[in-house]
Amino acid sequence: MLKVGIIGLGVGKKHIKAFHSHPGCKVAIVCDFSEEKRKEAGREYPDMRVTRDAEDVLCDPELDIVSVASFDNYHYEHVLGALENNKHVFVEKPLCLFPHEALSIRELLNKNRNIRMSSNLTLRTCPRFVGLKDGVLSKEMGRLFYMEGDYFWGRIYKMTEGWRGKMEYYSIVLGAAIHMIDLLLWISGQNPVEVQGYGNRIATSGSGFRFNDFASILMRFKNGMVAKVCANGGCVHPHFHRVSVFGTERSFLHEIGGGMWMEPGSPEAKRVEVKEEYPGVEERGRIISTFVDSILDKKAEAIVPTEDVFSTISVCFAAEKAIQEQKPVKIEYI
Repeated sequence: MLKVGIIGLGVGKKHIKAFHSHPGCKVAIVCDFSEEKRKEAGREYPDMRVTRDAEDVLCDPELDIVSVASFDNYHYEHVLGALENNKHVFVEKPLCLFPHEALSIRELLNKNRNIRMSSNLTLRTCPRFVGLKDGVLSKEMGRLFYMEGDYFWGRIYKMTEGWRGKMEYYSIVLGAAIHMIDLLLWISGQNPVEVQGYGNRIATSGSGFRFNDFASILMRFKNGMVAKVCANGGCVHPHFHRVSVFGTERSFLHEIGGGMWMEPGSPEAKRVEVKEEYPGVEERGRIISTFVDSILDKKAEAIVPTEDVFSTISVCFAAEKAIQEQKPVKIEYI
């Protein structure tokens, strides 16, 4: 039985549920700054230890896994502390905020190859996008040449009123675009080599929010394929993930009105409705359950393996750099 500690009781409450649903896990301790959240957790889970101090989790010799669900600016120190104490790590996105931090994490993992790490990049579990990936793998779409992914956040208050606006540094790329970047890399099975990007903070102007609330990113792949990702933090739009993938034989369109395949027809393309569910929230726990499986069985692979965590965040770092420097940036994979 693997013992788990969880830092952060916002989205971390969902982590508790996911770990508890796995027969090989037991959540032993949870942590949060908020006294209200600690009291609530104590009432709901009386068998768990509850603490305010993250060190109680990171240094607990009985724990096997640390799940990091703290604010973005604490991810690095919590992941690093867990790895230094030889814990397996599950972390909310982003892994960390800066390239040098990711390099330090990589160095620690390289020193202990038995440690597993994964991140909560949940779009990989959506049945509709799983079906799309299957279509790519089967070669039914032919050769991919263009992909688009739009993250319509539609929750401007999370920037103007929440903890994000209080951070010393916040990145809409690492906070939102990361989901679409990861999804397109996973669907295509390819990593880009160069990225260009632009951003602005028009939607939140006058609010006191100091960072970009919008970013548009263009990625170039070695085989010539191009992909575009937008993170639209301040949009007036339902929370939604728009995806379009174009191949030489078929196209896939996932819009607010539904999903469809475009297949060859005469004289125009034939539309075939996509049946797989979106967003498939109930499937998201599989990110954690397969991570646990990969610890218990070295031959099993998590839905989000460690290498993919580094690939995705490497692209994000390059995209943020391209936006800041206003020029194309070659991607250096960590």
